[in-house]
Amino acid sequence: MTGGIAFTKGHGTQNDFVVLPDPDAALDLTPERVAALCDRHRGLGADGVLRVVRWAKLAGDETVPEPVPGVEWFMDYRNGDGSIAEMCGNGVRVFARYLHERGWSPGGGAIGTRAGVRTATVTGEGVSVEMGSVTIGPASVATSGTTRFDGLVLDVGNPHLACVVSADPDALDLTRAPAHDPDVFPHGVNVEFLTPLDGPAVGGRIRMRVHERGVGETRACGTGTVAAVVAALRAAGHAAGDVRVDTPGGELRVTVEAGSADRTGTTVLHGPAVLLATGELDRGWWESPA
Repeated sequence: MTGGIAFTKGHGTQNDFVVLPDPDAALDLTPERVAALCDRHRGLGADGVLRVVRWAKLAGDETVPEPVPGVEWFMDYRNGDGSIAEMCGNGVRVFARYLHERGWSPGGGAIGTRAGVRTATVTGEGVSVEMGSVTIGPASVATSGTTRFDGLVLDVGNPHLACVVSADPDALDLTRAPAHDPDVFPHGVNVEFLTPLDGPAVGGRIRMRVHERGVGETRACGTGTVAAVVAALRAAGHAAGDVRVDTPGGELRVTVEAGSADRTGTTVLHGPAVLLATGELDRGWWESPA
C-alpha cells in the first residue's frame, strides 16, 4: 500500500458497489466524491458506495440510528448520485462478504443499517440476509412513457412501488425514471416491473426490472427483489412463499413468511456476492475528484 484510499469492488447479481473500509470514520464522504467515484467514465464506476465503519464511530450523525449493543459494523450506503439511502439488499450481501473475507465478521452476523439491523449468513459463494418484515401500503400508479401501471406501495426499509405487468418487462423503456405520486413518495421511490407469478408460492418464479432512485435502471436490486416477490405473492393470493427472481444481472431467491394484511412476516434474500478487485484511490483525486 502506498498511502492511498483503500477500496474493494464487488457486486451482487451485477448490482455493483465500491466498498470503502473506514473503520474509524476518518473519510469525509461527500456527495460529490461519491458521485465521482461511481461515475463509469471518470471514476471506478458503481451503482453505489458501501462504507464499512464501526457504528459507534458515527455518533452525532443525524442520519444514523443509535447503535445497537453488540453490533459493531454499520453499512453506510450511498446511491450513485451521492445521496444517502436507508438500505440496499444486494449491498448488504456484498458488505457481509467483505466482512467475512477480511476476517472482521467470519460467517456473517449482524450489520447495522439506516433501516435497522440486518443479519447475514455467508455460505460458500452465497449470502443470505434477513430483511425483516415488509410493510404493505395502498395501491399507487407508476407512469413509464405514456403508459400507466398499477402498483403496490411497499416499505422494505426503503420505499418501493411494485407493478405486476402482463407484458414482458424487457419491452419497457427505463432510461428515464417512471413518474410517481410525489405525495405518496416525497423522497423518491424504487419502481419494479414484474411478470405475474409463475407456479405455486413455493418454487415459483418471476422476472423483474427495476429503476432505482438516485441511480437509474440497475441490473438487480435486493430490496426491489423482496418488494417484487411480496407484490407477486399478494397478487396471486398468497401470504407466504419461496420465489426465484430472474433479473438482468442473474437469479435471486426470496423467502417470505406469512404475516398480517398490512405486514409480512420475516423475509430473507438469498443470492451470490462477489468481490473482484482491490486497490487504492489516489489521495489527490480524492481531495478534488476530476
